[in-house]
Amino acid sequence: MPLTAAELARISALTLAHYQDHAEEFRAGTRDHDVSQNIAALLGHIQAEPPYRILDFGCGPGRDLRTFSALGHTAIGLDGCPRFVEMAREGSGCEVWQQDFLALDLPAAHFDGIFANAVLFHIPSQALPRVLRQLHAALKPGGVLFSSNPRGENQEGWNGERYGAYYDLANWHALLSAAGFLELQHYYRPPGLPRAQQPWLASVWRRP
Repeated sequence: MPLTAAELARISALTLAHYQDHAEEFRAGTRDHDVSQNIAALLGHIQAEPPYRILDFGCGPGRDLRTFSALGHTAIGLDGCPRFVEMAREGSGCEVWQQDFLALDLPAAHFDGIFANAVLFHIPSQALPRVLRQLHAALKPGGVLFSSNPRGENQEGWNGERYGAYYDLANWHALLSAAGFLELQHYYRPPGLPRAQQPWLASVWRRP
């Protein structure tokens, strides 16, 4: 059965409340995560002249905003969790927008790249096609979207206090293609391990 608008709002509110309540421990637990492979995958496919304008979608406490800025790019963060937005602004010095993923207000054709690391899986599958179209529209023509999500067998629901949807490659490809993206690359993480020990599906896409 389709989710009602009230049910979608509740999913978003409860998931954001979890991150708000655990912001400090989340920052401590992810501070040293190595996502250099993912950052390189995004930047390596952008064909514009640097510096690039990058949207860190679901920027959390701002770890990757600092990396993009240190590389000389103009990075803007976006998150729905108020405490993460504060942390990201204070820690990176970047502009950070507070927006619920289910109520986005993004400028059209504005970004060379969008970095959606470990975030799009929180969006209920019913709402995801609309969000992907909004991200597509926010990219400049030729712009690049990076995403990384926990992979699964196309199940979704609550995982503790957070909602998640877990796709296999075929369904993820179908969703992104339907939103108008062309696949450039996909891989599984962490690198160098057997597939059974690689829970993350990373992929890179272009707006034609």
